[in-house]
Parts: sequence; C-alpha cells; structure tokens
Amino acid sequence: MELFISKIVSSIVQIILFAFIPFLWWIITARKKQKFFEWIGLKRVDGGKKTAISIIIVSVAYTVLGALLLYIIKDVETATSDFAGVGTIALPAIIVYAVLNTSFPEELLFRGFLLKRLSNKFGFGAANAIQAILFGLMHGVMFISITGVVKAIVIIIFTASIAWCMGFVNEKNANGSILPSWIIHAVSNIFSAVCAAFSVF
Repeated sequence: MELFISKIVSSIVQIILFAFIPFLWWIITARKKQKFFEWIGLKRVDGGKKTAISIIIVSVAYTVLGALLLYIIKDVETATSDFAGVGTIALPAIIVYAVLNTSFPEELLFRGFLLKRLSNKFGFGAANAIQAILFGLMHGVMFISITGVVKAIVIIIFTASIAWCMGFVNEKNANGSILPSWIIHAVSNIFSAVCAAFSVF
C-alpha cells in the first residue's frame, strides 16, 4: 500500500511538472484558438484498423527490444528498481507507475508539446527527429557514469528510435492524438516493471 500511495503522489507531481510549460505556452499562444486537450493531443484516435495495427507492432517491438535492453543493464538501478522482487503485491503500483507516473507526463511533453510545436516551425520530419533525440538523451545520458558510454549510447539509440516511431504513429496515423504513444509507452513500462517485480532478469 505504501508503494502504491507513493506512486500516486509521484504521478501527480510528475504530471504537474511536465505539463506546466506546455500549459503556460498554451495560455500565452493558443488559449483563444483551441482547447488545451485538443492542442496537446488528448483527443479521439483516428485511423481505425491502421492505427490499431501500428500500436500493436510498435508495442511488440518496444517490448521485445526492451527485454534485451533490460538484460544488458540488469545490474543497474533504474526507475523500476522500486518493484524489484516484490511480486504480485506490486501490480497496482506498477499500473500507476506505468500509466501515470512515466508514460503520461512524458507523452504530454515530448509528443504532445515538443513534436507539435516544432512541427509548426520546422515541419514534421525535423520535429520528429528532434523530439526523438531529446527523448533518447533524457533516458540515456543519466546512465553514462553507471553503465559506461557504450551501453548508454545503446539506451539512447533504442529510446530515440521508439520515440520516433511513436511520433510517427501519432501524427501520421492517428491525426495528432497522443493516445497511441501513451498506450505503447505504458505497455512497455508495465512489462519492464513486471520483469523487475518477478526478478525475470
């Protein structure tokens, strides 16, 4: 229960922190033109079967490659280390962690805010590359001193590649909705946290 409550509190803090700049930007530049949820991409998913298939393919790829990455860094403390060896009792906290604590705030900032705003200025191709690189750097740079440069670069390339795919699915298949990438991201995080909880690696 303590872990569950901790993840709820942490999620609220994360969402507020990650949404602050996008919300402020919206107030200054777009408040009179568009509702915030629509502007940030929290809207109905378009694309039907094509989008659904894309979500499944990227989710599977993310999970499979993620399993390999988890094995490579199995001795390194990560965000899922809180669940290490806890087992089924950790599942409620894992759901909160995966859906609200990590994937939602990160999707708001990277695919909801950065990708859309940069697309308006530089076009989708450049914007998607920029948000993907920044996403990769955010996830990999912190590991350089722990894992060494080579493993950190692997983490950066992996997370940046997935970020690029998620941006593509959102903007090209789902008409700008960030729900597909939120689903993909959450599924991957659930997998990695469950692996930690049951000491798979």
